[in-house]
Amino acid sequence: MPLLPIRDVSLFVDIVGSGYPLALMHGGPGADHWTLEPLRPLRDRYTLVFYDHRCNGRSVGAEVSTMTWENLTADADALREHLGFEQWAVFGHSFGGHVALEYALRYPERLSRLVLLDTGGDSWWSLVNAGDHLARHGYSPEVADLARRFLNGQIEPTEFLPDLMKLGGAYNPHTTLGMLAHELLGGTWRTRARPQALMFAARHLLPGWTVMDRLGEIRVPTLIMAGRDDFIFPPEHQAELAAGIPGSHLKILDGAGHNPQIERLYEVLEAVREFVRPEVAAATR
Repeated sequence: MPLLPIRDVSLFVDIVGSGYPLALMHGGPGADHWTLEPLRPLRDRYTLVFYDHRCNGRSVGAEVSTMTWENLTADADALREHLGFEQWAVFGHSFGGHVALEYALRYPERLSRLVLLDTGGDSWWSLVNAGDHLARHGYSPEVADLARRFLNGQIEPTEFLPDLMKLGGAYNPHTTLGMLAHELLGGTWRTRARPQALMFAARHLLPGWTVMDRLGEIRVPTLIMAGRDDFIFPPEHQAELAAGIPGSHLKILDGAGHNPQIERLYEVLEAVREFVRPEVAAATR
């Protein structure tokens, strides 16, 4: 799929399927759209718009210092307009959920449904609490300290992938060898890591970030999902998100950590299909 010129960047975009448009905002920062590759079966019902945020994955043309909330959300809306969609549904995972929340607040008229997966409305949960959460739940001091340093961008670029592998058991505590093999065969090995995006965001974009005091402004139907064993955005924060967004639906998935799209894929797919019903979403235009 070619790079699309969107505003001042070239976004890597992969569009598959047909039907109501569903934009997929990947996590990270420093990852790319391949982390949401398990959701590709949804192409039977939706036009899936996979893309890499600016400064992430295969998107090019912008300095990492331009990775601001204003630019990340404006990129998404310019992509929507470029593709000719009056409205679309948005699915955001982890950091992509932060972007999705900002998008919902900045472009409410362009959004028909909002799906949040293992994300948060306050950076405190990842930057401050995550390492302590691991320590309280029996992980070694070394793993807890590594999580603190990693999530706060206190690493060197060459440490990104090795550190992420060391934290694999914390991110995906219920992932079996079969699940891992399925992910690799599905193409997740193609992920293009951009450590500088993590390091910049953790040091400059995320500290002090919160939208918790603005959640009441979100009026679009919202589904909030998360793994019960997510150490970054645990169930207690999901409850806070759900309480803050009027009329939102909360679904906690047993047997899953930070990536239920791997560990509980069937439940995630079914929840999206039930919540983002194309005929209902289209009626909101």
